[in-house]
Amino acid sequence: MFLNALAATAMLAATGAQAASVARFDWFEYRGNDHQPTPKRGEYGNPILQGFYPDPSMIRVGDDYYLVNSTFAWFPGIPVFHSRDLVNWSQIGSAIDRPGQLNFARMTMSQGVYAPDISWHDGTFYIVNTCVGCGGNFVISAKNPAGPWSDPAWIPVDGIDTSLFFDDDGTAWILNNGDPVGKPRYEGHRAIWLQQFDAKRLKPIGQRQVLVDSGVHPEEKPIWIEGPHILKKDGAYYLYAAEGGTAEGHSEVVFRSDKVTGPYVPAADNPILTQRDLPADRPSPVTSTGHASFVKTQRGDWWAVFLGVRPYDAAGNFNTGRETFLMPVRWKDGWPRITRPGERLPQVATGPNLPAGPKPPLPTRGTFTLRDEFGGARLAPYWMTLRNPDGKWWRTSGGALQIEARSARLGGLGNPSLIARRQQHLNASARTKVTFEPSGDAEAGLVALQNDEYWYFLAIGQEHGRLAIRVRRRAGGNEPAAGVILASASTGVPPTSPVQLRIDAHGAAYDFSWSTDGRRWHSLLRDADGTLLSTKRSGGFVGAVFGLYAYDAGGTP
Repeated sequence: MFLNALAATAMLAATGAQAASVARFDWFEYRGNDHQPTPKRGEYGNPILQGFYPDPSMIRVGDDYYLVNSTFAWFPGIPVFHSRDLVNWSQIGSAIDRPGQLNFARMTMSQGVYAPDISWHDGTFYIVNTCVGCGGNFVISAKNPAGPWSDPAWIPVDGIDTSLFFDDDGTAWILNNGDPVGKPRYEGHRAIWLQQFDAKRLKPIGQRQVLVDSGVHPEEKPIWIEGPHILKKDGAYYLYAAEGGTAEGHSEVVFRSDKVTGPYVPAADNPILTQRDLPADRPSPVTSTGHASFVKTQRGDWWAVFLGVRPYDAAGNFNTGRETFLMPVRWKDGWPRITRPGERLPQVATGPNLPAGPKPPLPTRGTFTLRDEFGGARLAPYWMTLRNPDGKWWRTSGGALQIEARSARLGGLGNPSLIARRQQHLNASARTKVTFEPSGDAEAGLVALQNDEYWYFLAIGQEHGRLAIRVRRRAGGNEPAAGVILASASTGVPPTSPVQLRIDAHGAAYDFSWSTDGRRWHSLLRDADGTLLSTKRSGGFVGAVFGLYAYDAGGTP
């Protein structure tokens, strides 16, 4: 479960706790309401995983379904979800949950683990993945998808977006997106490669070969053919992959062959999934759909999960990252299709013909409020840290989360004292109650963050012996690592007094407020520019998070 390895070592050392500044967070509350339609009985709502859950890969084993997503340089990495009906998903673990498995130190937030692929064969689960900036392609395995997962076995294959395909005779094949043979003809010119894979020794064998060079129509210079998968149906092999880049031109395309090694012929009516052919001014748009993963249910129906984004303005800004959507796959004349030309992704649709699965203990979509009282020894599985945890700087004790204020800070490419969770709604609120007795420039509070260079910090500090509330902002690498102060106010209460903090997101606008009693709220800053937390503006592949953070320049590193 989330942060098991960290929780086992995360108790603050007694002597360190006495010397360090420690912020006590009594609770954290997240609320989200995007006014989405409520699914009726037999229906489901999209997205099925809201917030930063990109690059889904899904399998079925018996009556159980498992799904994984990219997490890049967040730790723990690669959440593993379980479902019985493809609609209700519960996180059962994380594949990268031990600091020794991978090292994300000094990475930007959009390096790390890219596009994991989960598969199962002969009683063993496999995840193949790419760690950009920390070793390349690797495979891990487990008998139980909840973990523990093995340490990585590194694969001498270049490129990214590896996946495994097991044929009917047990032969395994590994696919990936890599450079084409020779010099690329243009930016974004990629190829899909195939090689046989020894699943016992976890090594590729034999010669590699190119299955697809550039994309469906090479003469049109298609870009970024990636995320490849192979499935077999009625004796034919289908290679499907994303094409068009991860922005609004994103799509899914498909090819078919009589042999796993090809040659593969593209469908005449590609792409089989996209939203790029719809009017830009449509209401409540979903854009950038692609990077699909197919599954056949035990009743013979086909479904696909894929990523998409929900922008909140005409410029295409979105803070919730790339999310996981679900759609049926229709087969006609031997070819699959997810969306017809000009078809919009539905917010609500008829669900899979499967028995309803249990409701997840932690909601993943729709309108909800989630309050964490920090009453257990373990944190909920949605909490994450920036990169691998460095030392023992947090614990749950006495019904509160205690975070040591250290000198590792936001913007420093290190592991600051930050515990964060995804922003899952365009309209969301994060609240907490914190007690912190700062000295010097020490601060603690609530963060809204996209990456090291783009964030807001609603901070408690000290000013003339009294608690002061400040809003810090960093809006790019040209601003100081500590951010700039946009607003500040004195609370008038002594440093030992608890204070409640709140950040409200309304699409492109963020509000910051504080209270000493939870009833009377004081606005510190309204309508702050939320587009700086958008992937469109800040770059990269992650989404915004809310987090609990403490910093002290005089603290431990």
